[in-house]
Amino acid sequence: MHVENIQLWDENNNAHITAYILDNSQEFKMNLYRPAVIVCPGGGYLWTSDREAEPVAMRYAAQGYHVFVLRYTTHYTSKPDFQNLPPGNEHSMHPQPLFDLAKAILTVRQRASEWFIDIDKIAVCGFSAGGHLAASLGARWQDELLTEKLQVDKDLLKPNALILGYPLVDYILMKEESEADPSEVARGVMAHANKAAFGTTDPTAEELKKHSPVNFVTSNMPPTYIWHTSDDQLVYAVNALQLASALAKHKVPYELHVFENGVHGLSLSDETTAAEPEHVNPYCEIWVDLAMKWLSKRF
Repeated sequence: MHVENIQLWDENNNAHITAYILDNSQEFKMNLYRPAVIVCPGGGYLWTSDREAEPVAMRYAAQGYHVFVLRYTTHYTSKPDFQNLPPGNEHSMHPQPLFDLAKAILTVRQRASEWFIDIDKIAVCGFSAGGHLAASLGARWQDELLTEKLQVDKDLLKPNALILGYPLVDYILMKEESEADPSEVARGVMAHANKAAFGTTDPTAEELKKHSPVNFVTSNMPPTYIWHTSDDQLVYAVNALQLASALAKHKVPYELHVFENGVHGLSLSDETTAAEPEHVNPYCEIWVDLAMKWLSKRF
């Protein structure tokens, strides 16, 4: 396997991708153009979680995918101490992370022949805020916002499939649900995440709608696999239900799995990515196999 770290912007060292390119072995499948997956870790736009980065990439690589982990622009470079928050990166606000993901998929397509990648088989897999980011590109890849920024044909920016784990897709819904939630933790996390994504803890309704991908779903959205847990206390499962409803309305192929129990941030749901005992959830870990089967069917 060849591993390469690639800075996305000359003037901005906050965003980069780590490429995990399978060897072009002379013993089997030589010169095979493989599918690829771009992984977007979560972290509330505050940081990008290691738990949803390389371990996830290795799981896809084991199934024959070239994989890219995107470290998009976030408020901090690593998980912060929430009791003593330092000043953050003001450039983490929307739409900069979306520009980062669009540049990442463009980079993969531009170097596809070098890496033996099938340009029509590139999926984006995102978790939590990374799921928001992946869904945003899936809904808005054709927007002038992106094509003008990157000066390319819009088709070069379209993912061929999305895999979304406990994604945030509706900021208005999140605000309503968190305000009704008796848990101060949910409200506190939402305030910090809003500061990172919008530059303020209390963004306007217009700003919230503008950056909610569920509002931009059309028939141009790529096929989408979604999984969530019904008792997620940070990103409420109704996000997944709302997105599935929008996809169904526009006749976009999708698959939805809502497991009854599981904390937010399960990642692979096993010891591979567990930081706490509750991150090991045998009931939910089947999402990985289901997603792999779904993706192989599409590709």
